[in-house]
Amino acid sequence: MEMLPDKIPEFHHPYTVVITSSRGGNIASKLRGYMLIDGKKFHFNALAFGRIGGHNISLSLSKKTLAEVTKMGLDGEKLSLSLQRKLIEGDVILKPNRQTDVDTLAA
Repeated sequence: MEMLPDKIPEFHHPYTVVITSSRGGNIASKLRGYMLIDGKKFHFNALAFGRIGGHNISLSLSKKTLAEVTKMGLDGEKLSLSLQRKLIEGDVILKPNRQTDVDTLAA
């Protein structure tokens, strides 16, 4: 599939992103968290950079996570791109206080 540089494939399945840990400094931060997709929790790690060249995310999804997402009929590559975008844009929940808060938002 050829992609136009200005056109990022869209991921159209609803999911919630939760950041459970964020450590770092002025140049980069290490993020840990998970996605809630159809009530299932998928963990990820990422490095967030915010200096040279603008904001960027180096995302790590395990092979197991990608395999599980594929079994659900979803596109792992599109999900990765969508997750990177959500992390950059701040479309996340930061350290929820109660599990019910997360479950309510994911519903």
